[in-house]
Amino acid sequence: MRLKLFALLLFTTSSLAHAEPTPKEQLLQPPAAAQHYTISSAAGKHGDVWSWKTEDGKLAYRMSMSLRGWITETDQTTVLGPDGRPTTISIRGYTDSGDATEDFSVDGNGIARWKTAVDEGSAPLGNKRYSSYGGPWLSSALDVDALVAAGSKGIDLLPGGKATISIGAATEIDGPAGKETVKLAYITGAGFAPSPVWLDKNNRYFGNAGVISLLPAGYEKVGPRLKEVQDATEAVMVRDVARKFLSPANRTATLVDNVLMFDSVAGRYVAGRAVLIEDGKIKTIGAAGSIKAPKGTTRIDGRGKTLLPGLWDSHLHVGGSDWNLLQNVATGITNFRSPGSMIDESLSILKRRASGDLLAPDGKVAVIIDRKDPLAAQGALTVSSAEEAIAAVRKIKDAGLSGAKFYTSMTPAWIAPAAAEAHRLGLHVSGHIPAGMRPIEAVRAGYDEITHINFIMMQAMPQDVVDKANTAARLEGPAKYGKDVDLDSPEMRAFYAELAERKTIIDPTISVWEGSLTSDGSTTSPAYVPFADISPPAVSRSWKIGGYPLFDGLTRADFKASFAKMVGVVGRLHKAGVRIVAGTDGYGLELVRELELYQQAGLSNEEALQTATIIPARMTGMDDRFGSIEPGKSASLILVEGDASKDMAALRRITTVFLDGYRLNADELRAASGFSGKPK
Repeated sequence: MRLKLFALLLFTTSSLAHAEPTPKEQLLQPPAAAQHYTISSAAGKHGDVWSWKTEDGKLAYRMSMSLRGWITETDQTTVLGPDGRPTTISIRGYTDSGDATEDFSVDGNGIARWKTAVDEGSAPLGNKRYSSYGGPWLSSALDVDALVAAGSKGIDLLPGGKATISIGAATEIDGPAGKETVKLAYITGAGFAPSPVWLDKNNRYFGNAGVISLLPAGYEKVGPRLKEVQDATEAVMVRDVARKFLSPANRTATLVDNVLMFDSVAGRYVAGRAVLIEDGKIKTIGAAGSIKAPKGTTRIDGRGKTLLPGLWDSHLHVGGSDWNLLQNVATGITNFRSPGSMIDESLSILKRRASGDLLAPDGKVAVIIDRKDPLAAQGALTVSSAEEAIAAVRKIKDAGLSGAKFYTSMTPAWIAPAAAEAHRLGLHVSGHIPAGMRPIEAVRAGYDEITHINFIMMQAMPQDVVDKANTAARLEGPAKYGKDVDLDSPEMRAFYAELAERKTIIDPTISVWEGSLTSDGSTTSPAYVPFADISPPAVSRSWKIGGYPLFDGLTRADFKASFAKMVGVVGRLHKAGVRIVAGTDGYGLELVRELELYQQAGLSNEEALQTATIIPARMTGMDDRFGSIEPGKSASLILVEGDASKDMAALRRITTVFLDGYRLNADELRAASGFSGKPK
């Protein structure tokens, strides 16, 4: 069952050419009578999808989308068998990651065969239904309608997995022709958590709503209303999960004895420690066997384990899915910094977490500000002048959130006045680098922090790349020219030194680009390999990548060399004294891989861990409660199997998560968040 992440659509790197992509002009063109859907967000319209029936009886689809400069142009034809299942699927075109070519067919003996950019195989079709890897989003309507028809028995899928759908309450909306009724349904089995979809009054596919919505043309204005209903329904679902874990029985005193402890302040590991947790806080720390615990204390033998401060993901966009927040806790993330979430969603998350109705990390939220433009970020506060940018900054402050994040389509001249107002109000200023600016210019204009290593590389890019940094050039420029950058040139050393002098923070998210630039074929991105065998088949399949498409005569070796320079920049920045904070810009599962890449850059194990513990705690002003294991601080800690000082991968082998003093079993957390076992 092919599902798209409408709730939180991030840049993906999931497919690449196994042939030259079909040019746009050779793709199917929809007739005037085609059914028309649009792709939209609060920032405006991002694309169109059409469906129709061809003269020879095939179902046809066409999708055209530009999302922040990443282009998708695809079409699909489908032939249905007598039972309504596809017997032939042909997808052509290209996505933001390259060639979208995909073929599926069933022969006379009932053998199904498929080939995509990431996999190929064959199997008896039997009673199963093929789950396509890509293609125009609207084609998933066939799958939704089939699930409704299947009822409680669900559908077995090829290449793997099983999906079911449950239909909930009806909601009345104001459509173009007046009042209409739609129903919220949830698909399970195709992702980590139940995935929402909207049906019409006849239980046929209606659309998807979220930060990005796919809805019939003319219904764009109902997207926020549908999302509001969706969010309220999900809040009830996750509330029950939260109350199960956040029970008084899980907040009794705990003594972890004879454990290897990471001291993030000193940047060292200390063997043979005992740590007493009581009333939600770290009560006492001492030598192994030295602490007398109160009656009723749960005792944990720490031999062979490491106790660390809970991890921070400093680039985690919250608000797309409450279930993802639960998964963050399951993978050891007890704190976050969101560099871009919508105000209402953020306030809801913070309020529900404080009341115990949401199991989630604790953290701070910034809001994106971008110029009104077709390339504006979805979910951003969009502005048309410096005055409007200043007003947006004040809106963020009035909401009680912590930062303003400027984006790539911002007019450079607006940055300084808007940043000055943000600083006057006590807000943190971060962002992408607007097209036409170099990173040092953004810092001089008021940035406290730069997000993404590719924008750091913009300092050394040709001017034509800098001028188009709000398009795909923000990756393609560093991919093409990065390999030739002298990281130790006088100009680059002066750049690092000025960043350090200005106390600029860098959020590299380098793991985002590893798979796309270094993969040679149908492999799983290194960040996800440890989780592939315990994730739903459709999710694991989406993690197989071919790498970013080659262009301008470049080779994969060129891309790898450019990625190596990105890793090298992280090391140079750290050596120069620039503060680094670890972030993923993804699920959060990528965090340990991010730290492993920092070690490749030259940071020690301890220095890498500080980027995900004490440094982000200090950056957010929350180090009085989080970021280190010290008496009086909140008991937000993780206990892992093995010696983390020798193997960073031990951070994935979590046995217990302490969240604000609650003692949470990691196996139970993983099961609740969609995993079927322990990561490798």
